[in-house]
Amino acid sequence: MKRPSVAELSPLRVLAKLTSSARYRIPQPVRLPGYSNVKDYVAYLVVRIFVCVVQAMPVESCAAVARFLATLCSSVFKIRRRLLEENLKHAFPEMTADERHELRWKMWEHLFLLVVEVIHAPRKIHHTNWREYVTLVNADQIIRTFFDDRPTVIICGHYGNFELSGFVLGILGFPSFTIARTLDNPYLDRFVNEFRGMTGQYILPKEGSAGAVEQVLQQGGIIALLGDQNAGRKGCWVEFFGRPASSHKAIALFPLASGAPAIFCFARRADRPLSQVMGTISVLDPLTMDGEMRSVTAITQWYTRLLEATIREAPEQYWWVHRRWRDYKPRPKRKAEKTGPAKAA
Repeated sequence: MKRPSVAELSPLRVLAKLTSSARYRIPQPVRLPGYSNVKDYVAYLVVRIFVCVVQAMPVESCAAVARFLATLCSSVFKIRRRLLEENLKHAFPEMTADERHELRWKMWEHLFLLVVEVIHAPRKIHHTNWREYVTLVNADQIIRTFFDDRPTVIICGHYGNFELSGFVLGILGFPSFTIARTLDNPYLDRFVNEFRGMTGQYILPKEGSAGAVEQVLQQGGIIALLGDQNAGRKGCWVEFFGRPASSHKAIALFPLASGAPAIFCFARRADRPLSQVMGTISVLDPLTMDGEMRSVTAITQWYTRLLEATIREAPEQYWWVHRRWRDYKPRPKRKAEKTGPAKAA
């Protein structure tokens, strides 16, 4: 099969190829039944009103509010202060107390800006102007990986605006499927998933979606996964900022079992809100990778090391508020029973 040239890989050609392909069929989303929980519906209405207010405000004004809220969270209410201090002390032992405080403030600012960007993106970023907001890194490598007949596994972390990655990917003509936990509030869950699916990012529930994932992989689709979620004692333990961290084994099993190339991607805010640098720094192909990489631990450590290097470039854009490291330790390996001649009585 002859590969198309880079000049031929325009977003419109990509979209036409995918939508006209007989082998690529998007699984139908599961329709939620009716709910009568008043509390959930009131929460949903509050969120919808909040979204309308943010959309009515200029992005610059929203950024000013984000800075104010960051000050409240970091200096006044000191939300998750102990957890943040512990994580930052371990990840950056060379930092002073003042530097860690500044990093905490910048992290809160980033989180609030992330929400603003997600809300404004549908009205700002379109097929015709996405280049004004997004700078692609190693775009040729990404597109050629997507055009492979095999499926693709995208791995990223809670870094930058990862929510915008799927949105922009859909604008470029590449529908993707993300495995995520279903929200407890069914109205909010449907609302958030409708936004994600606006340009072609579809959400598969974390529980009970094995069949749908297998179907996407068999059809050569794109699976997007967050690689920095804690997997508990039974997870795959690797080094993350010099500290053991548990990761889900399934992330590495997908490329090993299906032969899908694994591509580590990132999305980092540039010099202003909605300005994003997106791309990849490495692709792991099961057809060409070394034998020493053909294990769950090796692949998990591969993308974890890349994520750490990416975070160090802009540490304020990482979610230090979530418990990536836990107190428990990996289960000790059972000692093999020694065998030998029985002693005479």
